[in-house]
Amino acid sequence: MDWPHAPVHRLGHGGAFIVTCGTYLKEHHFRGRDRLALLHDTLISLADRHEWRLQAWAVFSNHYHFIATSPDDASNLPRFISHLHTATSSAVNKLDNTPGRKVWHQYRETGLTYEKSYLARLKYVANNPVHHGIVLVATQYPWCSAAWFERTADTAFFKTVDSFKVDRVNVDDDFQPGHEC
Repeated sequence: MDWPHAPVHRLGHGGAFIVTCGTYLKEHHFRGRDRLALLHDTLISLADRHEWRLQAWAVFSNHYHFIATSPDDASNLPRFISHLHTATSSAVNKLDNTPGRKVWHQYRETGLTYEKSYLARLKYVANNPVHHGIVLVATQYPWCSAAWFERTADTAFFKTVDSFKVDRVNVDDDFQPGHEC
């Protein structure tokens, strides 16, 4: 029986996943350039260490989203997320002199099994800073993948992803980031 008060994590076979997590009580623990860089850089580093290939990401003062492809066995996602949360909460708690403070809340992951769903969510995550009204153009936000994607993606693939409408994409995103810098 599934626990009714927490997201269910059914992992096993590899694939593409979207992951969303918010801070406990939606507090803005990562406000400011240095803290956003800490969260951003730790996410990228640990994704690589845990063999999750990031496809899109956006980090904010009180939440993050990413899309990644897993190793053959996706069951190491909880270890990856736990490592990310332990490292980043320890760092901000040290900065704030609040040892043991709870920083992160539950995360949610969804396997992306349909190509159109995957492509729409790639655009959604990369453009999340625009969705939240932080910037007018996502490439202006340094803590998301939009500029990286624009620079590195094959032109045809970039145009395909960019053509997707995201107004009907269902992502748990009821967060109100603060002034990020």
